[in-house]
Amino acid sequence: MNTLKYKGFLGSVNFSEKDGVFFGKIEGIDGLVNFEGESVSELTAAFHEAVDDYVAYCEEEGIEVHKSYSGSLNIRITPEVHSYIATLAKQAGISINAFIKATLEQKVAKML
Repeated sequence: MNTLKYKGFLGSVNFSEKDGVFFGKIEGIDGLVNFEGESVSELTAAFHEAVDDYVAYCEEEGIEVHKSYSGSLNIRITPEVHSYIATLAKQAGISINAFIKATLEQKVAKML
């Protein structure tokens, strides 16, 4: 998926050949905020405006800006990968959950 980034927000990017327009929505929020433009620069400007308007609205209404997550995540992996993770966790002297948590946190930190 193509995305735009602005002020810590992520916007999806799509194109409608039929309508000749780029469009998207702000991802990771409780609610639906769309934006569109006929060029990349128009789409980018519309995304920035949508984010600014959304943040202003949330501040006015006392609403949490970003979507809240529970911190609990259920994933599906192959039995082979599960076994390998269990072995690595045991070698590290930690639980599978602690191993996966640490691994994901390290990966995400590198991406930020």
